[in-house]
Amino acid sequence: MLIVALGWIYVVLMAALAEALSPQGTLLGAAMTFMLYGVLPLAIVLYLMGTPSRKRMLRQRELEAGAEAPPAAHAAPSASPRASRGPGLDPDGRGHAAGGGVEAIAPVRKET
Repeated sequence: MLIVALGWIYVVLMAALAEALSPQGTLLGAAMTFMLYGVLPLAIVLYLMGTPSRKRMLRQRELEAGAEAPPAAHAAPSASPRASRGPGLDPDGRGHAAGGGVEAIAPVRKET
């Protein structure tokens, strides 16, 4: 991927140089050509292409940090993830909304 990036920068640099040295060209036009056709798109592509390696490095750091943590940090989680929310928030422990099914909703009627 690096060879493609270097090739693209070379091509854009030559286009910017041709813009600057042209009788109708300007230095501002050359700078804009270099930035808008070269640096900006290349930065976006390289950022997107580097995402998998950044994720791998982050996972590796987390694994290393987890191996160095004290044993108390590796305690088993509670049986229910809702247990830490406190009493009364999920009384039946099913994780559903309160109330019955569709029949619990009163129908909307027009007034006569």
